Amino acid sequence: MVIKNQRLLLLVVSCSITGVILGGTASWAESNTCLQDSKVTNECLTQDPIQKTIQGMSTGLLAGAGAACGAAWHLRHED
Repeated sequence: MVIKNQRLLLLVVSCSITGVILGGTASWAESNTCLQDSKVTNECLTQDPIQKTIQGMSTGLLAGAGAACGAAWHLRHED
C-alpha cells in the first residue's frame, strides 16, 4: 500500500511541476507577444509580465495536479 501511495504522490508532483513549467512559459510568451504586437493595447501596457507569469504557473499547477488525480482515479476504477 505504501508503494501505491508513493507512486500516486510522484505522479501528482511530476504532473504539477510540468504544469507549472508549461503554464509559466505560455504566460511569459503571451505577454512578450502582446508587447511586440503592432497595435499595443492599454491592457497590455498595464499588465505586469511577472505577475502574469505567476498566474500562469499557478493555473498550470492546478491543471497538472487535477490531471494527475483524474488519471489516478481512472486507473483505480479500471481495475
